[in-house]
Amino acid sequence: VDDMVLLSKITEPAIMDNLKKRYMDDYIFTYIGPVLISVNPFKQVPYFTDKEVEMYQGSAQYENPPHIYALADNMYRNMLIDEENQCVIISGESGAGKTVAAKYIMSYVSKVSGGGPKVQHIKDIILLSNPLLEAFGNAKTVRNNNSSRFGKYFEIQFSRGGEPDGGKISNFLLEKSRVVSQNPNERNFHIFYQLIELQGEQREFLGITSPEYYSYLNQSGAFKVDGIDDKKDFEDTMRAMPVIGISEEDQSMVLQIVAGVLHLGNINFYEAGNYAAVENEDFLAFPAYLLGIIQGSLKEKLTSRKIDSKWGGKSETIDVTLNVEQAVYTRDALAKALHSRVFDFLVESINKAIRKSHEEHSIGVLDIYGFEIFQKNGFEQFCINFVNEKLQQIFIELTLKAEQEEYVQEGIKWIAIDYFNNKIVCDLIESRNPPGIMCIMDDVCATMHAKSEGADSTLLQKLRTQIGTHEHFNSWNQGFIVHHYAGKVSYDVECFCEKNRDVLFTDLIELMQSSELPFMQALFAENLQAEKKGRPSTAGSKIKKQANNLVDTLMKCTPHYIRCIKPNETKKPRDWEDSRVKHQVEYLGLRENIRVRRAGFAYRRPFRKFLQRYAILTKETWPDWRGPEQDGVKHLIAAVCMDSDQYQLGRSKVFIKAPDLNRNFVGDYIGLDDRPEIRQFLEKRERVDFADRVNKYDRRFKCVKRDLILTPRRLYLIGREKVTKGAEKGQLREVIKRRLELENIEAVTLSTLQDDFLILHEGQYDSLLETVFKTEFISLLCKRFEERCQRKLPVRFSNRWAVMFTLSQRDEAQLKPSGKVLTVYIGPGLPKNSRETQRRMSQERKPPPGGGRPKPRPKPKPRVPQCRAMYAYDAQDTDELSFNAKEIIEIISEDPSGWWMGRLRGKKGLFPGNYVEKF
Repeated sequence: VDDMVLLSKITEPAIMDNLKKRYMDDYIFTYIGPVLISVNPFKQVPYFTDKEVEMYQGSAQYENPPHIYALADNMYRNMLIDEENQCVIISGESGAGKTVAAKYIMSYVSKVSGGGPKVQHIKDIILLSNPLLEAFGNAKTVRNNNSSRFGKYFEIQFSRGGEPDGGKISNFLLEKSRVVSQNPNERNFHIFYQLIELQGEQREFLGITSPEYYSYLNQSGAFKVDGIDDKKDFEDTMRAMPVIGISEEDQSMVLQIVAGVLHLGNINFYEAGNYAAVENEDFLAFPAYLLGIIQGSLKEKLTSRKIDSKWGGKSETIDVTLNVEQAVYTRDALAKALHSRVFDFLVESINKAIRKSHEEHSIGVLDIYGFEIFQKNGFEQFCINFVNEKLQQIFIELTLKAEQEEYVQEGIKWIAIDYFNNKIVCDLIESRNPPGIMCIMDDVCATMHAKSEGADSTLLQKLRTQIGTHEHFNSWNQGFIVHHYAGKVSYDVECFCEKNRDVLFTDLIELMQSSELPFMQALFAENLQAEKKGRPSTAGSKIKKQANNLVDTLMKCTPHYIRCIKPNETKKPRDWEDSRVKHQVEYLGLRENIRVRRAGFAYRRPFRKFLQRYAILTKETWPDWRGPEQDGVKHLIAAVCMDSDQYQLGRSKVFIKAPDLNRNFVGDYIGLDDRPEIRQFLEKRERVDFADRVNKYDRRFKCVKRDLILTPRRLYLIGREKVTKGAEKGQLREVIKRRLELENIEAVTLSTLQDDFLILHEGQYDSLLETVFKTEFISLLCKRFEERCQRKLPVRFSNRWAVMFTLSQRDEAQLKPSGKVLTVYIGPGLPKNSRETQRRMSQERKPPPGGGRPKPRPKPKPRVPQCRAMYAYDAQDTDELSFNAKEIIEIISEDPSGWWMGRLRGKKGLFPGNYVEKF
């Protein structure tokens, strides 16, 4: 099924079976209500073209198959209509496809939003920032060839007209340690391998040779990656820099520092009388030259450091010579700082290029590391998994916990659903009172100065003493275990304290500030005197602050969710590992999510907002409802004939089970739901905005009846003809007389009088139509035309065309054809300064005479098994039945899969058995 809320059995095997069947058929997207499940196909799938962009633009979620474009369009439309910020939280483990999902969302929003050259420039920056940041922040890992090794929250900001006119990137958790060391079969950041592809003078200037030559690249044995073209990607990286406003000089500086980091890694040390000495001083020359510093100063700062000593009330600075281990640490610390600060420079450059003076509305896309469990998990994995715990907490707060609490507060009848609330795990890590893991670690770093093994063993001992009895914590001889929502993770405490301190020695900052390169000085612009005061912040405290700021930002938005699943560890298409998927289905809580969705109300709005948005549906509520807001909501719900079991009114809000499935579109004046003979001409799940029985006039002004159908993409004129052959000879049959793509309509012409005529101008020939709902039709046509073509439909006014309009005192038109001219006598139209009036509703209009065939007499009840619908269901495929709550369906057969065969209103089709009750 497209939406797993409709599964006949809500079990993990049933969920996995549904996902697997869809995955094997190349359907990678599935819904759980509004939540999108995405399974990584490990290949290019063919449904991300402009055709799909058009298909999902302006469509409701259930009108087309599940797709990330549907979610993106929903975000964009909700932002414009509700004037509320939107965000999408993309979660899943490493290699599940989160980064690609984020790209598709940004690409879709870029395509469907309009704008001129300035807006296009913003779009270019938004899209080109991806390859640039991926070059400096992504790398090959064991589980993912293009793994994001940093977190990114990208806010696309919009004007009130829905045009992207600014943005902001927040980055966090860059895995700096990857610069200096990688696990077997992994790579450093992509940019280093892209730089290896340089040719000509620039390659010689930067001293570039093969990757095997560099210590920072040759540790893991992985140089090339399937599916990654470093040479082409380098071209994309360099193409992006000028677009975001980085000058040629600064571009050269960035590459110079990247090369400088590589050469820095080749400086090695040996033990000389308990002190470190540089093995080969020739290796100092190139990094010193590239970084603009004196070679002797580089040697001095790598092998010694200054420390402040206080004795007898006096303070003095002394030089301390480093041992080999300390010298290697210092070299690596400088390399990590250089890469990290270049990355921050790129992010800030992007932000400068798209910064707005004031914020209006935005769509935020969160792309962050997935949950990580390796054979050896260190400080980086601890931080990554902590942030993922915080994101899971948001999901629980907003989809499970908050939903159930709101039902209680609003007095809604509700069956409680059990779920695991991971707040207890978040508190274990970040709590200050009682102290959590991060708080204990900061105390150890402050008292022990993070001196290698001593600090780490002290940390482990304190953890055992202070939180050893916590139900989600265990310890072992080299570390500790946290029971995360995604499973138990064992952390090795080696280097935990060292990495938590994350302090760059003052000596190295002074060294970089002494560079002759202004760009380098700007990267290390600290005020060292001011920063000596107070206790330095640790990496853990920074991450905790960033994570909580991120949560605050996300909680202010209307959230949307994409849950990404990695189907295998081979990274091959159509390879499905049941055990891997089962684990992800469990820890993502998909079963609980389905149960909450199925039992709950998908849509809820405060009475006031509901009235504001849907007031136009009735003349009593438009433009203003006079009376209590709750009564206005009741009136609107009654006007659309919503069944009582599909909604509840709380104390301040209205709750509706599935508004998309139950909506009646107002512009249906021919009863389209009961007209399968017309529906057959529309594309599968094609939405209808307007349907009316109209008069169409031919060249001799002979009037014929046509069904006029308007969809977001095209316009249909459907007529009737007698069958001339076969068994149905002599019977009337519906045929398409004309099908117009909206972009092919050149203009519409109307008169200035009060008639119901219009002319559609199209390249082949014009169509003269008459409809009493002319104004409504033209309004919808103009709206759909502008959405599709990104320009306004020309609407002309003239009383002289092939039809001549003559003013009379008649309210009803009198037609007099004469040769090639039709004269229409009609009363005057409204003056130009008229204001809008409430349009007529479908309930107020009687079908025109001759408006289609009369409905057949009701058949006697068949003596077959029957069932009554408990909920409304809207067919999601041509072989399914649609029905409203309480309708009676004949049962033809029942299938163990949960999909039954039945008959309703003469149509035979499938329907979900869990939506009905037999009687």
